[in-house]
Amino acid sequence: MPAETKTETYARLKREIDAVLEGERNQTARYTTAACLLSEAFDHYYWTGFYVVDPEDPAQLVVGPYQGTLGCLRIPVGKGVCGTAAERRETVIVADVEAFPGHIACDSRTRSEIVTPVMDAGGRVAAVLDVDSTDPDAFDAEDRAGLEAICAGLLNA
Repeated sequence: MPAETKTETYARLKREIDAVLEGERNQTARYTTAACLLSEAFDHYYWTGFYVVDPEDPAQLVVGPYQGTLGCLRIPVGKGVCGTAAERRETVIVADVEAFPGHIACDSRTRSEIVTPVMDAGGRVAAVLDVDSTDPDAFDAEDRAGLEAICAGLLNA
């Protein structure tokens, strides 16, 4: 049997994540499950996790569930790749983090990054999914589509 394509892997992961999360109301459990399953599925994922909008200070993202090395504890909205994705309310792909103005280096081994917002029903950012790779130019339109589909179903309705 031939290996899955990246698009097929994302589609399978979405089905798996949706099935595991069915009926789960706790948002931390939902984010933790997604981070774990995504991290395990791709060898080029070095750090996989969520930064959640701080309910006490919505101008800040605070580290949430993740898989990987120590993450930054807080990132201001509008700063770095995560803060930029939150501010723009759209996925940001960075092929070379050193070329991204204002990149926040939580781990110096990171070479490329993709950040996808998790939006609530009112169109507000609730969190961002941050995936880092030690490989340069590791993410593309297939990753964007796959992660956006997964993030669309992560908030507890």
